[in-house]
Amino acid sequence: MQEWHKIGQEIIDWIKEYAVENNILSLIIGVSGGIDSSVTSTLCAKTELRTIVLNMPINQERKQNELANKHIKWLKENWSNVESYGVDLTNTYEEFISNQSKEYEFSELVLANTRSRLRMTTLYAIAGINNGIVVGTGNKVEDFGIGFFTKYGDGGVDISPIADLYKSEVYALAKSMSITEEIQQAAPTDGLWDDGRTDEDQIGATYDELEWAMKEIEKRSDSKYSTRQKEVMEIYLKMNKNNAHKMKPVPIFKRENIN
Repeated sequence: MQEWHKIGQEIIDWIKEYAVENNILSLIIGVSGGIDSSVTSTLCAKTELRTIVLNMPINQERKQNELANKHIKWLKENWSNVESYGVDLTNTYEEFISNQSKEYEFSELVLANTRSRLRMTTLYAIAGINNGIVVGTGNKVEDFGIGFFTKYGDGGVDISPIADLYKSEVYALAKSMSITEEIQQAAPTDGLWDDGRTDEDQIGATYDELEWAMKEIEKRSDSKYSTRQKEVMEIYLKMNKNNAHKMKPVPIFKRENIN
């Protein structure tokens, strides 16, 4: 536990140092009620810098919305530098979809990504009027393993405090900071689907399994795998390949041999 208190403080200092060096006055975070955004927003609150948290429901499941509001309430009770806004984007989303659907039929994935990008736009609007930066909530497995995020949605951020932490490490950090137990126990979900599907439902593997696969590849293991381990490795490698474009810089044409 002491180790995670130390790591948490290092992240807090890192956020604060970045903000001071770049004349940033506020930290803007979207709070979903999930473990990643709860940990990230708590780290930001602990910097003592102005921290603005937003709950941005779009046809949200009641439970997810309640967890987000419960965490925001906890933050404000414990840190006076925390402000909050509830921005219900449901009407904006429905209006956009109803107008476009007259010409196009959107897939479920397109609709989910549209929700994420509407939230990103909202976060940057709030950041823009408060001399702030948008703080990312992605972890290592999502951001650098399987690319499990929306390009220019929840992937559109200015800094990423927990992107070098595996999901299990995010949970360890959450425990060290006494994040609400209900949030720690909730099934991870991006909250972008009408049917409330979890991350595991979408991916086909747990974060523990994905973390195992990522570590196996990093250490170039030649171990023999069980049937399930082979399945998980296939899932990991497929997502890593298909989402590689999200995890690499935008390709830029380079002028060469042009007079």
